[in-house]
Amino acid sequence: MDILVVNPNTTVSMTEKIRRAAERAAAPGTRIVAVNPPVGPESIEGFYDDALAVPGLLAEIAKGEAQGVAAHVIACFDDTGLDAARALAVAPVVGIGEAAFHAASLVAGRFAVVTTLARSVPAIEFNLLRYGLATRCARVRAADVPVLALEERRSDACERIDAQIAAAKADDGAEAIVLGCAGMADLAAELTARHGLPVVDGVAAAVALVEMLVRLGLRTSKLGGYAPPLPKGLA
Repeated sequence: MDILVVNPNTTVSMTEKIRRAAERAAAPGTRIVAVNPPVGPESIEGFYDDALAVPGLLAEIAKGEAQGVAAHVIACFDDTGLDAARALAVAPVVGIGEAAFHAASLVAGRFAVVTTLARSVPAIEFNLLRYGLATRCARVRAADVPVLALEERRSDACERIDAQIAAAKADDGAEAIVLGCAGMADLAAELTARHGLPVVDGVAAAVALVEMLVRLGLRTSKLGGYAPPLPKGLA
């Protein structure tokens, strides 16, 4: 099966990191097609960037549908444009945020989220409420790391993330950690070993989840809110 993985920002190096993480998680026979829009914000940090990224994301989802991919993954932890993408697509669409939350809830009683900047925390908390998992999340912590710093080898991003995981264990009673940014996808295994608890990468979780949906023959319902968009002109 072909799975389209869309990084909604325009940073190609992050798309490559996401592709590698998706390929590590994919089952034999799954082909990962990782893309990013040519136009949009270079990183998504808060509600404004999220809105700017949606048109480019939807254009990539439409291309994937035309190419006949089996499923789509939205590789932004805010689950950017998720509902609109589901209305557009027949193939299943999963966001890495929702996939990571659900995966963590299956292996721990309480989990914490470690994300990048404090401005990203409200969107994550909103999604936890929306998905019915807010009571399972001990806290959403910001490591004060800009998204693009995760692409810089000389930054102190890893040390800051480490410190927040240690605090989540000690102060919040977290039994698992969810990494709150697709740019952290390559850190999960190392952090799991270092801290002695499950550390969930949403990219890997979303790939595994959409593979399951495809194997079960489940597609996006076209009743109600996910009905196909009505044909209309755009002024």
